[in-house]
Amino acid sequence: MTALQGLQIALQVLRLNPLRSFLTILGIVIGVASVVTVLAIGKGAQLQLEQQIRSIGANVLMITPGAIHQGGVRLKAGTKLTLTEGDVQAIIEQIPEIQVAAGSIAGTAQVIHESKNWNTTINGTTTGHFLVRDWQLSSGRYFSADDEAGAGKVAILGSITARELFQPGENPIGGQIRIMNVPLEVIGVLDRKGPAQDDVAFVPLTTAKLRFLGSASGINRDSVAYVITKVASDGQMAGAQTEIESLLRQRHRIPTDQEDDFKVQDPAAAMEAQQGAVRTVALLLMAIASVSLLVGGISIMNVMIVAVTERTREIGIRRALGGRMRDIRLQFLCEALVLCLIGGAIGIGGGITLSLTIARMAGWITAIDAQAIGLSVAFSAATGLIFGFYPAHQASKLNPIEALKAE
Repeated sequence: MTALQGLQIALQVLRLNPLRSFLTILGIVIGVASVVTVLAIGKGAQLQLEQQIRSIGANVLMITPGAIHQGGVRLKAGTKLTLTEGDVQAIIEQIPEIQVAAGSIAGTAQVIHESKNWNTTINGTTTGHFLVRDWQLSSGRYFSADDEAGAGKVAILGSITARELFQPGENPIGGQIRIMNVPLEVIGVLDRKGPAQDDVAFVPLTTAKLRFLGSASGINRDSVAYVITKVASDGQMAGAQTEIESLLRQRHRIPTDQEDDFKVQDPAAAMEAQQGAVRTVALLLMAIASVSLLVGGISIMNVMIVAVTERTREIGIRRALGGRMRDIRLQFLCEALVLCLIGGAIGIGGGITLSLTIARMAGWITAIDAQAIGLSVAFSAATGLIFGFYPAHQASKLNPIEALKAE
């Protein structure tokens, strides 16, 4: 008997009792669906983190306010803005490894254009911000020196903000928008950086402070919420970080026995570490999901053993008509394999549906690739062969004469 004949016979046998066949493969369906869902969500999380790492820019160091002490009490990090525009200028002038740096303040506000409005992040910064992050314009221009020095009423929009405020086909450049009743001219639209990055409107730092985000700067009008810097090369990252820390401690007059009132971080390195954690969690969840495959395999083995007992006389007749031991073994192996492959196919469909549903409800990103589908098919086939071998082997060892006597 050939493998193709074995598969045809297996399909005929399984059609005789469809309910039992479905209940038999239920464990495989659940296991494969779980594996596909976990792989899709895990892959989506990794892609999202990779996108965020790329969107930050290469060789970027971020400086944020740290914890400070006030009246002997250690306040929460970021409670007071301890960084200034003077710090930014000192970093550029005194640390040769730094190519460019930019300070920023940020808040949220309603942006209005004619009859349309959109709530978005308002970021007050300088042109250096876009240079640090390697963020190109799709149209228009960056802030000029006059815009930054004279608190110009201009704005650069992220792609999502531009899409929400302007009609399809309408050119945003030269368009008028309002933020907190302050009229601004749109002078640029940025290329896409990712959904989390593109929902923003940039204005000159001086404009943000003087016209609508000044209160975010605390007591010192020179303050900024954070600073981003671009280091000349990857090999200079550690040295640049140490120099920034030393310079800022000196400028902030921090005693040697006191903590920094700022933090210098490599956001890309932090996200890469987070990416490793995501991979670990995904593997753990996949291992847990694979338990369902094990349970499903055991269920198939038990049902096949029962099937061998029920079909003892059939096996005896086949042996009496010239069927060889390997033919009997192949027949039962094919039945187990077909059960698992059908269960795998149903599980793949269920897993894709479940992952898309979770993504839509939770707002997550999922990514279903051929590798996940191939892995699920391989798991299903392996489960059928492994757990179907013992019943098939037992069936092939039956004595033809004793089998014919079975009732």
